[in-house]
Amino acid sequence: MKKIVNTALIYAIIAMLCGILYREGSRFLELTDSTSWSLTHTHFFILGMFFFLIVLVLEKEFLITKDKKFNIFYIIYNLGLIITGIMLWVRGMIDIVGNVSSTYDKMVSGISGIGHILLGVGIILFFIILNNKIKGKNKTT
Repeated sequence: MKKIVNTALIYAIIAMLCGILYREGSRFLELTDSTSWSLTHTHFFILGMFFFLIVLVLEKEFLITKDKKFNIFYIIYNLGLIITGIMLWVRGMIDIVGNVSSTYDKMVSGISGIGHILLGVGIILFFIILNNKIKGKNKTT
């Protein structure tokens, strides 16, 4: 449980830092148009902090961390979220610089896609784990 709480806390801190960097960076650079930087704040809050707080509640009820697949889910999901967040930040820098080679643009899109795929795989694994735990709990009651 401590691992899940710490993960939620780390994502909360990252989300707040991204929000501060977006706000102050936009002000410093005198940006008037929106960039992808703003999305990092909400991605880390929702997919990071809130998601792991929900996992914490489910852990208390179903002991999902005891499942053999939990560590695989944990690594894949976190890797996907970190890659996605970094690529959102990079995309924001590309938005600011503008006129960037299409090769770089495609590369960022590809890496971002990998992050989203990993997030999707992590979510599927999470639901498999949760479903197995719910079935197991129903058999014992």
